[in-house]
Amino acid sequence: MKVALIDSGLGLLSTAGWLRHLAPELDLLLLMDPDGAPWGSQSTPFITDRLFSAARSALKQDADAIVVPCNTATVTAIDVLRGEFEPGVPVIGTVPAVKPAAAAGRSIAVWATVRTTESSYQARLIADFANGKPVEQIACPGLAEAIDHGDVDAASKAIDDAASRTPSHCDAVVLGCTHYPLVAPEILRRLRAGATLYDSAEAVARQTLRRLPQPVVSDGTVGGVDVMLSGRAGDLPASAHAYPVGRSLATGGRISREALLAERTETPALGVRLPQRTETA
Repeated sequence: MKVALIDSGLGLLSTAGWLRHLAPELDLLLLMDPDGAPWGSQSTPFITDRLFSAARSALKQDADAIVVPCNTATVTAIDVLRGEFEPGVPVIGTVPAVKPAAAAGRSIAVWATVRTTESSYQARLIADFANGKPVEQIACPGLAEAIDHGDVDAASKAIDDAASRTPSHCDAVVLGCTHYPLVAPEILRRLRAGATLYDSAEAVARQTLRRLPQPVVSDGTVGGVDVMLSGRAGDLPASAHAYPVGRSLATGGRISREALLAERTETPALGVRLPQRTETA
């Protein structure tokens, strides 16, 4: 079976890495959009059009499921994407791990892009799943873009800025952008001692496996990893090699759990599906 993952840039790496770790037999199709990146600054019609184009390309290549490991794209167009392709092909969005962070009884901060921080989607997520706990919303301008470019200095400055605006009482930090787990060790170094990061990539991967039309059979093989760049066949960009999971996916081998986890990073095993207008999570 084949799973397609769609994002404008490197935000898909962590979820792809977890899928590779949990079900190495799967074929992975990574659909990136360097011509349109970053999506965070683009209009709703632009993002929706790029998502639909990538999804149609995935189906032409016999994808059995479509994953959108991007909070901006999930905020913007997951409902219309599901309306078009489900129930024939499952469409899995990405939800920041607010619920498990709140369940742990923590004081919470949510780090996200400016667009996601300002969205009604994130406000609804917090209202529904924070259990009344106070939540600090920390916009992180430029961090996702720096990660996409493999720009260590720019990422470090953006992390310093976000950490300086994160109150010291917040000992749980939810990573509300799928790019941020790639620099989780750097984020942890800037936060107060004992802080824990919450990332949803593993939960999204497990939800994807649950929603496949049939169980993945473990037969000892390792599936392929194909990359599309704005509709063209290609390779993972050089910036992906700045991160362990990117290097592992580029070589096409198995991926260890250690390559996916930073110290004190929680990856809840049970995912929360994005609430739609007709359902509750």
